[in-house]
Amino acid sequence: MNILNALFKTSLGKKVIMAITGLVLVGFVIGHLVGNLQIFSPPEKINAYAHFLQSLGPALWAIRAFLLLMVVLHIWSAISLVLENKAARGAKGYASQKTLRASFASRTMKWSGLIVLAFIIYHILHFTVKNTHGEDFYPMTTLHGEQVPDVHSMMVYGFQQPLVAIFYLIAIALLSLHLSHGLSSMFQSVGLRTRTWSGCLNKISIVVCILYFLGNAAIVGACYTGMVKIQNPELQQLAMGQACRTDCDVCETRLASNN
Repeated sequence: MNILNALFKTSLGKKVIMAITGLVLVGFVIGHLVGNLQIFSPPEKINAYAHFLQSLGPALWAIRAFLLLMVVLHIWSAISLVLENKAARGAKGYASQKTLRASFASRTMKWSGLIVLAFIIYHILHFTVKNTHGEDFYPMTTLHGEQVPDVHSMMVYGFQQPLVAIFYLIAIALLSLHLSHGLSSMFQSVGLRTRTWSGCLNKISIVVCILYFLGNAAIVGACYTGMVKIQNPELQQLAMGQACRTDCDVCETRLASNN
């Protein structure tokens, strides 16, 4: 009980909570990126990866609940520390160490947090609840003789929509900005950041976050530009049919205008 009181009622404890939850969430977003980069492999690979996650059943929901708890604790500890720093009025320390990057992240934290939260909700509705688009958007494919969701086609089709692609890039950019400050301050929060290697730590944080953004941007760009294409035969036939109908409509319009 004393440990819990120290964690949830003291500034040091809240910094430890924010650092630990931040580390867990950083690991998750990087792992999520690695999984999504399979979009550049044959469709069977990312479809098998998604099917494996779905096959975890209750364990997958337990992981989701754990990650949600990490998000809640991370936000709570951050807000608590900000309020304590404001109440301190002139105290020097964590709140007074303002680099240009940290102050910009702080100034944009409110709006970036709202946009990232909206993105997370949309992402869950998009791929988990599956109710953001029509039935044609959630096709099935055959994997080892079993019908499974065609996640490869869902991703390609989703990022071919301009608004979705732009919103995704903005959310990832803001998340990368948050991480660039969070990775460095995570060590500072628990007293592990020293002057000796603080400069190197800042550079490592920036490089990691730039690579994270570029990795996600590459996925969006490849899908949007058609570098990565939908390979589901049924969807290809559907797209060809829609193209033919469009051409026929154009021809009919031209004939009508000529007459």
